[in-house]
Parts: sequence; structure tokens; C-alpha cells
Amino acid sequence: MKRREFLRATAALAAAGAITPAPVARSQEVPQPSPSQSPGQFPSQIFSWGLLGRRKRSRLFEDIQLNYVFALLLGSVYYKAADAGACLAIADQIIDGDRASAFRALAVAADRLSRIAADAEAAGDQTSARESYMHAASYIFSATYFINLVTAPDAFKLHWLRHQELWEKAAALLDPRTERLPFPYEKTTLPGYFFSVDGSAKRRPLIIVTNWSDGGMPTAWTFGIAPALERGYNVYAFYGPGQGTARLQQDLYARPDWENVISPLIDYLLIRRDVDADRIVLLGIGQGGYWAARAAAFEGRVAACIADPGVWDVSKAWTQAVPKPLLALLDAGRQDRFDALLRLGLRYNPTAAAALALRMFQFGTTSPYEAFKAVQAYKLSEVAGQIRCPTLVTESEGELFWLGQSKQLYDALKCPKTLIKFVASDGADLSCEPKAPGLRSQRIFDWLNQVSKGT
Repeated sequence: MKRREFLRATAALAAAGAITPAPVARSQEVPQPSPSQSPGQFPSQIFSWGLLGRRKRSRLFEDIQLNYVFALLLGSVYYKAADAGACLAIADQIIDGDRASAFRALAVAADRLSRIAADAEAAGDQTSARESYMHAASYIFSATYFINLVTAPDAFKLHWLRHQELWEKAAALLDPRTERLPFPYEKTTLPGYFFSVDGSAKRRPLIIVTNWSDGGMPTAWTFGIAPALERGYNVYAFYGPGQGTARLQQDLYARPDWENVISPLIDYLLIRRDVDADRIVLLGIGQGGYWAARAAAFEGRVAACIADPGVWDVSKAWTQAVPKPLLALLDAGRQDRFDALLRLGLRYNPTAAAALALRMFQFGTTSPYEAFKAVQAYKLSEVAGQIRCPTLVTESEGELFWLGQSKQLYDALKCPKTLIKFVASDGADLSCEPKAPGLRSQRIFDWLNQVSKGT
């Protein structure tokens, strides 16, 4: 994508006022509808988690979505995917709660860093180019959370793919260079990347990273790839059905039975000499905590599984703020009535409409009813007991998206299991511990090292 095209699209998007929040599934509070609400009435923050809270020193913004996005950015500084000073300078340009200003500041920073990266690459300075490309990718990926999929789907795709393009340029400059490695999936392939500790081709344990449902490679880098490489693990990260470029460029939609993704992937990776067949680990981040556990229940070649966090029932995050009369229509199978009333309520709440649109995007349907029904299949209750490999489940203070579900999964496991709790007093609150990637990695990989040693 040419820089001029990118800048024109960015300017037009901002000028049109098409930027509203997309969902970030990691708030501390979600409002519940009152019993007196009619099916067409919705709390002002339904689906969007745009609640405002009391100012704290650990917060940059009162708006919870903005604050979480910047918690992710600041956390990614630990693995050189952003720069602290740049993040704070971007934050200074944002009006609290104003998505347009957030998009604009992040997109401008991304463009500035991409120019620096291109100049550095042309001059032969690979380190500066790699880091600048990585930073640019992180900033523009964060900006996509503030594009409204309802009113600007083409702009969302353009900027999302822009971040992917920048990230791939950074990955190509890693040492050793990242191997772009798609793997066979049904009648096509899924996009993926193999990261090696070094160029020796030595047989090593392998971490397979399953990302958030809406995650990009910058998040996979901070939450899985970088800490694993530091500790001597090779890594494979990919976009599964419903995720990233698999959804945007291949129209592959999400599915609950992740074993049908992971099993052919393991078949393919075991051809490689540098993969230790006895030490394959699944790491699930965000909603990936469901997918990783689901795959581990059916795939006997997995040596260990990590669910960060534990996700017992994905649909609970969708239904917890929906008025009870609407849920009754969902349960009764009344699709037309459910869709009509939900759309009526969302007409007066564009924030919620945009948030729901991003959630539905993975399923490739325009019917809210069909999406709600699809996500109801994402439950571990019938398969959690089948997991046999050692399993780590994390639980974060401030987690409400899947509140209490880590403990539900942990209690249902019959395999060797561990529950690690992260707390706000360590700066490790919120889903996936975005502000404390060092502590998160230390505790997760210390557990994994113990499991590998059989202790």
C-alpha cells in the first residue's frame, strides 16, 4: 500500500466522523439492564464497555477502552513493540472519550514511524528499521479499534491490512528472519509465521500461539512470541478462521472446534527437524484461552496448555448485558423479532452498534441472532474433562469479560493443573495482564519450565 493512499484514506475517515469505538473485551465493569427495561431499551454502554471510572495513577484515561488500548501499548514497550515516550505523546493528543482524536493521533504516529523505518532500511540500518516498523504496526493496529465497522468497513480493512504490512516488514528484519509459513487447512491454507531462536536448526520445544479473536501480530508478539524466543522456545503464530487476514482476505469464518485447526497444523509442523514432537505447547490469549483448551481436549500430541485467561463459555460475554426479554426471544428461536428489536435499540447507541459489529465480524453474518447462536457453541463444559496434558489457567483481578470463568475451567480439569492469579497491586490487573508483560511471562514460563522438567 502506498503511503499517499494510506494518508488520503486516513484523512477522509477522520473528516467523515466515521470513527467510533470498537469493543475491547477487558473492562472492569459492565452495566446490567434494569428489570423494567423494555426489549428496545439498552444501557448506554451495552457491548462497548465504554464506562468511565475514578482517576487512578495507573490510568491514562477515564474511558476504559482508551485506557486498555494504551495499557497494551505501554506494556508492549517491554518487548520493543512501542516506545514509552511516543505512547505518552500520543496520549497527550487525545481527548478522553473521543475516538476520532485517538484514531488520528495513532495513525499519524504510525505514518511518521513508517517513514523513519523506510529511510533506515534504505540506509542499511536493519535494527532501526525493524524497531520503527514494529512501532508503526503497533500504533496503527491500536487505531483500528477506533474505526466503526458499521459505517466504515472498507477503512477498517485498509488500516488493518496496513498494520499487517508494517508488521511483516519488521518480522522480515528479525535475526533470524521470520519464516512466513502458511499451513494446509481444509481446501486452502491458513496464514502463519515460524520464529526460530537462532539459525542452528536445533530441535527445540515449540509454542503455538492462538491469538485474541480480534488480535493482530503485535499482540501475539508481546504476549507469546517475544517471551518464548527469549527462553529458548521456537514459536508458531497464525491467523485462524475468523481472525486477521484469514477473515479479511480469505473470508474464513470462526469455528468453535479448534482441534480441526490445531491438528492439521501439528501434522504439518512435525515435518520440521527443529520441532521437538514431545514438547509442543498451546498458548491461548484472550478468547484464545477457549480455543487452546478446546484443542487440547482432542489433540494428544500437546505436551502442555496455557489458557490466559480461562474461558469457560464465550457467549456469556455477549449475553450478560442484553435485556432479559431479548434473551427470551433468542432462546425461543425468534430470529426476526430478536434482530428487529436489537437493531432498534442499537440505532440509538452507535457505540454499542460498532462494538457488536466487530464481534459479529468473525462469523461473517449480518444477523445478530445468527451470531449470538453461533457463539453459544463456544463452551468447554462437555470437553474440559478430556484434557490430559498439564494445563495452566490464569486469572486476573479486574477481569469481567469472563469473570469467574478461569476458576470454572480450573475446577473442571482432571489433568495436572495450576491456577495463577494476577493482582492489581503488582500492576497485573485486567485481562491478559497488559501492563505487566514481564511478570506475566516470568510466571507463565516458570510454570512451563517446571512442567518440562517433570517437577
